[in-house]
Amino acid sequence: MNVEDYSSEAAQFRTEMKSFLKDNLPADWRGMGAFSPQDRKSFVANWRKTLSEQQLLAVAWPEEFGGAGLSQMERTVLAEELAAVGVPPGSDNDPFSISMIGHTIIEWGTEEQKNHFLPRILDGTDVWCQGYSEPNSGSDLASLATKAELDGDEWVINGQKIWTSQGHNANWIFVLCRTEPTAVKHAGISFLLCPIDQAGVEVRPIVNASGHHDFNEVFFHDARTPKENVLGGVNNGWAVANTLLAYERGDDATTNGIRYGEEWNRLREVADDLGKLEDPIMRQRFTEAYTTTQVMRFMGLQAVARSMRGYSQGPESSLNKLLWSEYHQRFTELAMDVLGMHATAPSGRDAATGVGVDDVGSPFSSQAWVTTFIGARPGSIYSGSNEIQRNIVGERVLGLPKEPRADAGPWNETTRS
Repeated sequence: MNVEDYSSEAAQFRTEMKSFLKDNLPADWRGMGAFSPQDRKSFVANWRKTLSEQQLLAVAWPEEFGGAGLSQMERTVLAEELAAVGVPPGSDNDPFSISMIGHTIIEWGTEEQKNHFLPRILDGTDVWCQGYSEPNSGSDLASLATKAELDGDEWVINGQKIWTSQGHNANWIFVLCRTEPTAVKHAGISFLLCPIDQAGVEVRPIVNASGHHDFNEVFFHDARTPKENVLGGVNNGWAVANTLLAYERGDDATTNGIRYGEEWNRLREVADDLGKLEDPIMRQRFTEAYTTTQVMRFMGLQAVARSMRGYSQGPESSLNKLLWSEYHQRFTELAMDVLGMHATAPSGRDAATGVGVDDVGSPFSSQAWVTTFIGARPGSIYSGSNEIQRNIVGERVLGLPKEPRADAGPWNETTRS
């Protein structure tokens, strides 16, 4: 499906967004990759203000809460246009602040919670991160052991979270806690909203193999949050958590094909410059990679169509995760083969991030490609390991028997490593 296949209303909105981007980006705009790290940080802060002023920040929030109230198709078009020119839809923490916890507060929050937190998210006062995974509870998230106990008018939290993206830039964390250890593991969990700026919360950096700091460990030592900061009711956290996970994908279903396609173009140019495309095996590998980016695009369009018909994302999201994570591992292996000896002694600028795709407009750098290669390795583990994703596909798509479980009883009576 091409852009001309969208509805006339969507096409008109696309024209408006192209005009907005032309009016608000520099005339010589090449993408975020043209910035130094410090200039990038400054641009993102100013760009977030621009989006907010145009009501293009919380685009899926209802207007009554300060959002734009855009339709699913309008949000998809906006995400595509932002991705095409290589400009972010907000700050690095906005996926957690706006897309995840903001939507979840709108759906599950009390009026007091909505009135307090939502304006503070929009103006950037409260910056959020996610407290889900633990050292022994990643793919089996419901086995989590971080506990919260009521002490008068406050919850007291003790435990540890890990792989907390952008936790070093946040001042609030939404955290899943065990509040009823005698219940079965899914039933005794509560969803708490906790301030980070307190003595009882410690954020430690996790520096990856390429030297980037994107993730963190978060330790709770008698951390406190007000009693009313439980979202969705006590011991109902699993339902709230699943609501949030449904929003984790956001409105960028069709942008994987765009982002990975732009990266494909950059590597093809490098391969052409190095004379590697004369090799028919290399051309075949590039063709396979390009085809996969188009499959991502069509899977994204299918997800949008399902959403517009009122269907929630089910096991299809597992197929999507399997596709992009394993694709990017193969593609960055291709990049190393293209670079050849240049990859053994990399030089030049580093990639903008330690995970995912480098920024649009990034100049050639063997160091950046090596960093991207390293960052692609854990892609099959984070966001739900691919082994678990295959279980989901097997059970929910293919109808295979479920795996036998040894932890069906009360959480405090099950064996944990």
